[in-house]
Amino acid sequence: VVASGYDNCVELTNDNTRVVLEPNVGGRVFNYALAGQEALQQDPAQNGVIWDGRGNIRHPAGGRFDIGPEYDGLPHEPIWFGPWTAEIIGPRSARLTSALLPDSGLQLSREFTLDALGPHLRCTQFIHNRGSRLLRVFHWGRTFLPGGGIAFAPLPASGRFPCGYALGGPGARIDFQPAVEPNVRVREGVLEIFGPPVKAKFNLDVYPGWLAYLAPKGLLFIKRFPVFPERPYGELAGNNASIWYNSAENTPAWPLKEHVAEIEPIGPLELLEPGATCSFTEEWWLEPCVFPPDRRFDLQRLREAVARAESQASPSLNSP
Repeated sequence: VVASGYDNCVELTNDNTRVVLEPNVGGRVFNYALAGQEALQQDPAQNGVIWDGRGNIRHPAGGRFDIGPEYDGLPHEPIWFGPWTAEIIGPRSARLTSALLPDSGLQLSREFTLDALGPHLRCTQFIHNRGSRLLRVFHWGRTFLPGGGIAFAPLPASGRFPCGYALGGPGARIDFQPAVEPNVRVREGVLEIFGPPVKAKFNLDVYPGWLAYLAPKGLLFIKRFPVFPERPYGELAGNNASIWYNSAENTPAWPLKEHVAEIEPIGPLELLEPGATCSFTEEWWLEPCVFPPDRRFDLQRLREAVARAESQASPSLNSP
């Protein structure tokens, strides 16, 4: 299909959900909508724009995926910005495949399957080492969502971070003891970011493995993913998740007019031998919810939504 000026997109649909996979700029989920309501950040100014090999696109919109580490990672701009191939591999299922980078042997592929009945979308990224040397890599799930909502993350009962999270930036600096601020709180073991924070990037461990975001229009986006407390993680803070909540104050160089939030599962560190492949799966769900005027969402309802989405969606995922 053609979507927002891009050719060769793949559409996955059921009675209430529409997913569009866009292979022209970085192999991303371009649309993810329940009953016509879009969950992902959109940037009409980017529609149809193709990477020029330099800097005409800095932050592709929508449901992006990537690899780490952030510092000293593999050069992979042609994968992050460049064209991918798309193919249908089954009922409501498709695969996107990146170019092969000859210098490192890195290649990525992503497989997506939409549930037969509801908004459950399974997203699996495969990292392939087609080269001749060891690759140090891991999964990033960098999903952009409309700004102004509430981001949620469950914190482990006895986590490593004194305040439950650490703040990133500027640059490679990590603040492990951030000051209390008005738009951030930990309530009932859940980190909530409900307005523009002082710094945009939050590094955290989550347990169990989920993140959520309630958009101002009343659509709850939930991600579930595996976490591995016994394995090393490769970011500077060793964290298994990140939330980026931008504003004009904390991200002054942001090139777009609108604010966005990014919820990001991070996979464990992988040391890929030549010829090896690793994978990481995110499970996505959507649910309508009334946005609370006081920005205090019922956390028991949130936990119930996480459990309900998983239990209701999974049985029909592979139905014809």
